[in-house]
Amino acid sequence: MSGQRRRLVALVAATALLASGCGLESSFALPFEVGPGSIRPAPELSGVAVAVGSKDFTENQVLGYIAEVALTAAGAEVRDMTNIQGSNSSRQALITGDIDLSWDYTGTGWISYLGNTEPVPGERAQYEAVRDADLARNGLRWLEYAAVNNTYAFAVTETYAREHGLRTTSDMAELIRRDPGEGVFCLETEFASRNDGFPGVARAYGFDPGSVEVKTFGIGTIYTATAQGSCNFGEVFTTDGRILGLNLVVLEDDRRFFPQYNAAIVLRDEFADAHPRIAEVMAPVVAELDNDTIRRLNAEVDVEGRDPAVVARDWLVDKGFVTNPDS
Repeated sequence: MSGQRRRLVALVAATALLASGCGLESSFALPFEVGPGSIRPAPELSGVAVAVGSKDFTENQVLGYIAEVALTAAGAEVRDMTNIQGSNSSRQALITGDIDLSWDYTGTGWISYLGNTEPVPGERAQYEAVRDADLARNGLRWLEYAAVNNTYAFAVTETYAREHGLRTTSDMAELIRRDPGEGVFCLETEFASRNDGFPGVARAYGFDPGSVEVKTFGIGTIYTATAQGSCNFGEVFTTDGRILGLNLVVLEDDRRFFPQYNAAIVLRDEFADAHPRIAEVMAPVVAELDNDTIRRLNAEVDVEGRDPAVVARDWLVDKGFVTNPDS
């Protein structure tokens, strides 16, 4: 295997192995090559084994494959451990060493893993809080966060946004105060009653939640229900690809009510210390990621049915980070 061109995954006779202790499956199932672009082979990473994990939803899988492709171009021997079921399982695999690298979200780390009840306002402040606490308590190092913020928001159809001049959540609140009949919401049952959900939004933005109509749905059906006019405002996750697929408009959380869920690469501290080139390779890649980008990549998987590994590779090719020897 030349230093200028490497297989993204090894071709092995057995397509799966079980990682010790966790029953995690590594399929080595990405049979395409990747060549260097602006990411060049790094002698420090030549032959270094890096097990890359991800959670079991589209966005995290795409991010995992972005790391796999980039690190392969840099010379690492990448093992594909993506699609781990559940945040806690992914987290445990990282702590125990079954995987070496994964992407996580600052709000998830702060609230779900570290047990805090109140988010820290502001993306930078939330990132620094979870970065410092997780390193001190658990020996996990969070690299610089991306502008990918997979948090809550409200979405409307393009037509409704245009008709009512809606751009922000403050615009939504003003419309409801002026005409409560327009306040028809599609919400998850839990979100509708949580203090950090809809009641908190109403307090923060100054409208009466009792004056509006709430319809409860599973999160997976809210997007379609909103697009079809079952409600005027739908609870969404800001980076979901269905937003593009259904031509929805996300209203800006201009009062910054919702917690920050910025994506960042997480490694064990000793592994990061042993291989500092990983952070250097990934830094320019992370800097290119934002909500519009990841929403589009998610849509390519969830709406167009493309393979997340191919979507990740093609984006890195488009950005010039790597090359596709087969094109």
